[in-house]
Amino acid sequence: MTYNGTILSKGIAIESAYLYTSYHVIPDKKTIADDEKAQAVGRYEKAKATASNELENIRARLDDADKAKIFTAHIDIIEDEAIDDEIRESINAEGYAEDWAIYSAYEKYIKILGGVEDPMIRERAADLNDVEKRLLRCLAGIPEKRLEKLDQPIVLVAHDLNPSDTAMLDREMVRGIVVEKGGATSHSAIIARSYGIPLLCVEKAMQMIAPDNLLIVDALDGVLYIKPDMATLVDYEKKRGRWKEHINDVSRYLSVQPVCTDGTKVDIELNIGSAKPEEMGNAEYTSGVGLFRTEFIYMECNTLPTEDRQLEIYKSVLSRFEGKPVTLRTLDIGGDKVLECLKLPIEQNPFLGKRALRLCFDHSDIFKTQLRAALRASAYGDLRLMFPMVSSMDDFYRARTIVDEVKENLREAHISFNEKIKLGIMIEIPAIALLADHIVKEVDFASIGTNDLTQYFLAVDRMNTSVSNYYQNYHPALFRLIAYVAREFKKANKQLSVCGELSSDPLAAAVFIGLGIRKLSMSGAFVAGIKKMICSMNTADAEEIAKHIQDFPTAKHVENYLKEMLSEFI
Repeated sequence: MTYNGTILSKGIAIESAYLYTSYHVIPDKKTIADDEKAQAVGRYEKAKATASNELENIRARLDDADKAKIFTAHIDIIEDEAIDDEIRESINAEGYAEDWAIYSAYEKYIKILGGVEDPMIRERAADLNDVEKRLLRCLAGIPEKRLEKLDQPIVLVAHDLNPSDTAMLDREMVRGIVVEKGGATSHSAIIARSYGIPLLCVEKAMQMIAPDNLLIVDALDGVLYIKPDMATLVDYEKKRGRWKEHINDVSRYLSVQPVCTDGTKVDIELNIGSAKPEEMGNAEYTSGVGLFRTEFIYMECNTLPTEDRQLEIYKSVLSRFEGKPVTLRTLDIGGDKVLECLKLPIEQNPFLGKRALRLCFDHSDIFKTQLRAALRASAYGDLRLMFPMVSSMDDFYRARTIVDEVKENLREAHISFNEKIKLGIMIEIPAIALLADHIVKEVDFASIGTNDLTQYFLAVDRMNTSVSNYYQNYHPALFRLIAYVAREFKKANKQLSVCGELSSDPLAAAVFIGLGIRKLSMSGAFVAGIKKMICSMNTADAEEIAKHIQDFPTAKHVENYLKEMLSEFI
């Protein structure tokens, strides 16, 4: 039996099915007597303490900061005053048993978040659901069921996976995952990709798969095989072998200089979110940091990071890259990114609201603190400042004025910094892209953020799976727009890079090279693959390809053409 699925993490797995269901009980809506209320509150408090201890233990065992943040958020949910007050009121004032009080309070907020249009906010409903189940299980005195120690290799099959399920799963034994629900931004997808575990989303998988069924998870073509015949099994053993060979072949390019066959060098830089070693593991194989997402420093804290704390982090990154340029993007919060340490109003459309530079203008104290730390760090290496969400020349003028004010304050305090620090912008709003001929005269450099540029240019929410077919990375109009920006920066002899997801896509990266862009920035996992493509390409061929695709009418035409022309290079 074969079923089509959505690929959430690439790869191929061939193992027996392990059906997994997490604890889930809907309690009865029952009331209690007045003299039982104190004991009910006590049992609730004990369940809270047990759940918090479990989460602290999980967080302590994790060596990945991004995964640990999931459980920090879960602890914060358990301690949330609004939910806690509602549970206590439900017991003391309304006379409900503690299990129903927990269930009804959490379900209320799950329903609210689940109805929000923004899928990243909807994902928070999964966190609330995870915490609710944990509390009810702890209340019932049932031990935690874990996936961290398994006896044999499996394909994990579940309706959905809670963040706590995926973060602690046995990476050696879980060879593939099949879920019934989930998108590219779900916790399970993010963690599966970080572990290199193939993940497919297949509707009604739990109904179709029996325990110990042999499965083939083809997360390259998006197909699930249940109890495959011998011929299919033999074919997929070979296909899996070829995939492993491909991964091994690509990995050989990690230490190679990214130079095209005609001698043209392309700088490959890293996108990072912190100063942690795992973020900067490929530093020696890159030309620097093309995008330092500083918002993650803020997202890790319950309070705003101080100037000295930020200085320490920025200096650490500069030290690790030993004189190579480090491009620091100023605080980019809003849209799909929120802070525990800065409460922001809920907006109807956060991607079009007060985010990034707009937010910094309204919170100038936070902005100036970051700029002071960054400028002070610039005395210790080649640090550059880049502003996100610039929609007009006025935005850049205003940001530059604030930088000048901070510089003057540092001079008055006799604090050292790089007087000639380079200032640049993210090109992610079409309006500023179309003003490339003007902005290029003012900035020292720019970087194209393809994720937001694509969504704003095509008027499609990139996080909304229901309109994902409208989010077209290979839209010919998008390449026409980028081509215009590239021409203006080339004429002005100013540096232009690409730091969005498309920079790590070999097909799109080849087009960027053909458009004259000589700097690409990406996550460390994609460096080797992009280097392989670069070392196989001739810039004259890339230029011809980049010119040709702009005449196609649809994204599908562009994609098919690129796959045909570049199949031997990727």
